[in-house]
Amino acid sequence: MFRFAPSPTKDMHIGNLREALFNFIVSYQKDDKLHIRIENTDTKQNIDEKVQEILEILALFGISWSEVTYQSHNLKFHQQLATKLLMDKNAFSCFCTNEDIDRAKEEAKSKNIAYQYNSSCENLSDEEVLNNQKPFSIRVRRPSEDISFKDEINDEMNFKKSSIDSFKILEVDKTPTYNFACALDDMLSDISMVIREEDYLSNTPKQILIRDYLGYDKKIVYAHLPIMLNESKKKMSKEDDASSIKWLLSEGFLPQAITNYLILIGNKTPTEIFTLDEAKEWFDLKKISKSPAKFDTTKLKEINREHIKKLPPLELAKFIGFSSSDLGELAKIYTEEDSTINEIKPKIDAIFAKKDPTAFVEEFKKLQTIAKDAPYFKEYDEFKNYLSNESGLKEKNFFKPLRFLLTGAEDGPDLSVVYPHIKNYLGEIIR
Repeated sequence: MFRFAPSPTKDMHIGNLREALFNFIVSYQKDDKLHIRIENTDTKQNIDEKVQEILEILALFGISWSEVTYQSHNLKFHQQLATKLLMDKNAFSCFCTNEDIDRAKEEAKSKNIAYQYNSSCENLSDEEVLNNQKPFSIRVRRPSEDISFKDEINDEMNFKKSSIDSFKILEVDKTPTYNFACALDDMLSDISMVIREEDYLSNTPKQILIRDYLGYDKKIVYAHLPIMLNESKKKMSKEDDASSIKWLLSEGFLPQAITNYLILIGNKTPTEIFTLDEAKEWFDLKKISKSPAKFDTTKLKEINREHIKKLPPLELAKFIGFSSSDLGELAKIYTEEDSTINEIKPKIDAIFAKKDPTAFVEEFKKLQTIAKDAPYFKEYDEFKNYLSNESGLKEKNFFKPLRFLLTGAEDGPDLSVVYPHIKNYLGEIIR
């Protein structure tokens, strides 16, 4: 079983989507299931709308799943297993307040040393714990041995026992912390492989420790994806527009192009342009580079252009607000200079919009009047010659107003290329 575990309080970003894509592909390759787990133990707000948005984005990108569960539904198991850890002496009650911890952190900072939890709470007797009326959280005991595991991307990983603190597993209000809930949910769902971002690498030994203390001996395979850098070679953040899936879609990038790019960067692929279905056949997680991948919107635009060209004409037409294969074919002509739906759509809209020229006004009106009453011409040259002969206009006095009459623009693709796709709509265009 594989899992993708998004937070229902945040917008989907490219790191989330890349993680979901890789989980989907590898689960397909291993003939296994992908489970969506909504990690909602740390929020009290209504999350229905955000969960629906997450699922709609996953579906839009061709990602399917076997089931959707909510982390909060496992709360009683989290609490029961925390109690077991207490009874087995693998965890202890901590009566330190947040203020106590903050002071200790400040003291460590002033001494320029890394903070580690250190309190007499760990050594309290059962009687002292029972007689203490103060609120308490629960912390896990430090490991007695180093923790190692093999990462499918980063090879052998080893964490010294001294680097793993006595971290909280239950808060004072008895809600589980992220690492505790995540470790247990992976165990309860029988997860066999976890593919996630490198940011979570330091959490892995903690989650392994919890399951080891509980006697869970199934080894979960891990793969931690290198971080993505923005065009300034800094880690992608919420401040980067391109980190938001909703922003990329709103800018006219196709889902299939975004998918292509997220699989391509930092990877060795047999071809540069491909579909998700094609990638499912040859994708190899072990070929992912260990180095950070740079997210380059210029490169994404190049890939988007190629996917626009590959779209069926009618489907492309619908993206730009029309329902004609002719206009879909016309939109592909504009990919010579444009690379997103948002760049192409205004140019198609301008063809059908009311036109008010600022130059060659008299010539424009003359051509417009003649064109309205002109017979139907199958070929552009026939149409052009008819207008030229009837108007008496030549060279720039003819071609510049004609271009504006047909396209609403002063420049662009050759009219002989455009005309075959608009000849059936001249009545709407010339008005």
